Amino acid sequence: MHRTDLPNGLTVLSEAVPGARSVAFGAWVRAATLHEHPEQMGVSHLLEHMVFKGTRSRSAQEIALSLETLGGSLDAYTEREHTSYQARVLDEHLAEAAHVIGELIFHPLLRSEDLALERKVILEEISMVEDTPDDIIFDVHNRALWGDHPHGFAILGTRDTVKTLDVPDIRALHARAYHPGRLVVAASGRVEHEQLLETLRQTGWMDIPKGDVTPFPVDPVEVAGPHAEHIKRKDIGQTHIVLGGQGIAHGDDRRYAFALIDMLLGGGMSSRLFQRVREELGLAYSVHSFSSAYADTGSHGVYLASAPETAQQAIDAVREVLRGVALNGLTASELAAGKRQLRGQLVMSMEGVSSRMYRAATTALYGEPFRTIDELMALVDAIDEDQVRDVARDFFDPDRHILVSLGPKAVR
Repeated sequence: MHRTDLPNGLTVLSEAVPGARSVAFGAWVRAATLHEHPEQMGVSHLLEHMVFKGTRSRSAQEIALSLETLGGSLDAYTEREHTSYQARVLDEHLAEAAHVIGELIFHPLLRSEDLALERKVILEEISMVEDTPDDIIFDVHNRALWGDHPHGFAILGTRDTVKTLDVPDIRALHARAYHPGRLVVAASGRVEHEQLLETLRQTGWMDIPKGDVTPFPVDPVEVAGPHAEHIKRKDIGQTHIVLGGQGIAHGDDRRYAFALIDMLLGGGMSSRLFQRVREELGLAYSVHSFSSAYADTGSHGVYLASAPETAQQAIDAVREVLRGVALNGLTASELAAGKRQLRGQLVMSMEGVSSRMYRAATTALYGEPFRTIDELMALVDAIDEDQVRDVARDFFDPDRHILVSLGPKAVR
């Protein structure tokens, strides 16, 4: 991997992938939901939508056509800590991808007439989430876990905040955050680093001033204590449940042991939860674990959906599995099998140019060292039974978790 920190504050990373004929190109803005005030919840996501409504040189339709007509793709998303704009193109179209994303980030029009239209689109997006219980239950759990902290905010915002956000709010966020000093650019595939830098120079990225890089203030995280919450919904046929709590931060040395336990508990058909809840008891079609890591903290848990009359039995079975791991850790044979599985997942995840682009960006976004595949596998091999036991005890004890449910009947 190669890295260059340009004079205007832009951080540029690249990794050439031998044999690839395409390039994944992305830009990460260090501003998102975590940096919002409650009354402006959703403004980062709204800005991400608005930049696609037109730039100084392209209409919304021209933006949509720009890369798709070349066989490529263009996408964007808002997370808790970053807003990302990404493209995948043939290597010969790298300059076009850089130019389009540069226009979106630096030169959007942000017109009031577009906001009136896009506000309706996002309200529809909120309705779509509200109509999808296995989506909304995660927002419910975030609020229960983090309370009024921005980690608990809805990325889409609320109906009230989206209706009140206006062009000055969007332009203020753009002026504050969308400049090179808060940007990380990463590319992977058939690309050489000097070629990437020259492309950025030719497409105007190096001409934009650095901007204010004062860190956005973020309040310390406080996690709510164990409790249960239920939202009654009679119009659905299942009870949707999330049981979880605080997880591992990005820079935590225990992350690989955590990932191994999480994978063995709920990462696939061979996992303990799948085998117990679905295969042995037949109580759920979908049951799996999940986790998210941030700079200052993390979250994790188990999701399942079950008929109202069997939901309590299902979550009791989940607690039984979690409690067993929290008390006893993993057996030597499970640890060995988990290492093989995690090694395989790591290697296969790195065989795509988009995955390598994400990994390159992460080194800058979280200040992490770049590690080769062999170095990552060595970290997995170094996981031992004591470390697994400690992580399992500290994070997977269900008595420390928050339970949220959505459906006709509550569970406890």
